[in-house]
Amino acid sequence: MVSVVIAAHNEGRVLGRCLDALLAGGNGGLDVTVVANGCTDDTAAVARARPGVRVIELAEASKPAALNAGDAAAVGFPRVYLDGDIPLSGAAVRALAAALLDDGPALAAVPRRELVLAGRPLLVRGYYAVHNRLPVFATGLVGRGAITLSEPGRARFDRFPDMIADDLFLDSLFGPAERVVVSETSAPVGTPLRTRDLLRRLVRVRAGNAAMRAAAGETRRAARLSWLRDVVLPRPWLAPAAVCYVGLTATAALLARRRARATHWGRDESSRAGVR
Repeated sequence: MVSVVIAAHNEGRVLGRCLDALLAGGNGGLDVTVVANGCTDDTAAVARARPGVRVIELAEASKPAALNAGDAAAVGFPRVYLDGDIPLSGAAVRALAAALLDDGPALAAVPRRELVLAGRPLLVRGYYAVHNRLPVFATGLVGRGAITLSEPGRARFDRFPDMIADDLFLDSLFGPAERVVVSETSAPVGTPLRTRDLLRRLVRVRAGNAAMRAAAGETRRAARLSWLRDVVLPRPWLAPAAVCYVGLTATAALLARRRARATHWGRDESSRAGVR
């Protein structure tokens, strides 16, 4: 049985869409756990309204604590760690799991990343025109909102560390041959509706990644010039977008240095607006 663990903090607006996509046609073969942590909305009620979903409530708003609680309750493998705002279908989950059930070396599987950019301002679209072409998103586990581990893959670590960069942590555990991108599946990843929301997201990600690298030196190193070497130089027509990318990245780096180490949720809310 494939297990799905969803750590959800105030995801009432989007969790129903996520669970309905996951459970469309019934949840045969799927063991689904939603861990509502530190919620002040109806996240837990939304999850309980879906038959067969296990719901755990934690008082503390902490993604690593929620992932660890979900892991303790989940019963099957492969195991999918899914963000509550990613509407991944049950068929996609099974395809990800199937990629880890053969005799190959893969221990971790992710879907193809599909950015939602409709209606976004020019600066946001410019940033992602470069960001989405970075090599890390072709082969890494990060930035998709869905990571699947086989049982031997999950055995690589004991508990999720008390930090927010869980996808970077998982990415650090597996070599290139042990990761697989299942191209026939896709994860629709929402992008910020406003430039200031994108900047907040970048600050959170950079602060979390920096804390993870400081604590565990073997995480994937940041390729600072990859945007130029791997993206813009081969595609000179992206030079205007690169201005957006560099400006926002540099600003986020400055702001992230001022941010204390944190494990609480600090996400972009704008990409969740209007979804139910």
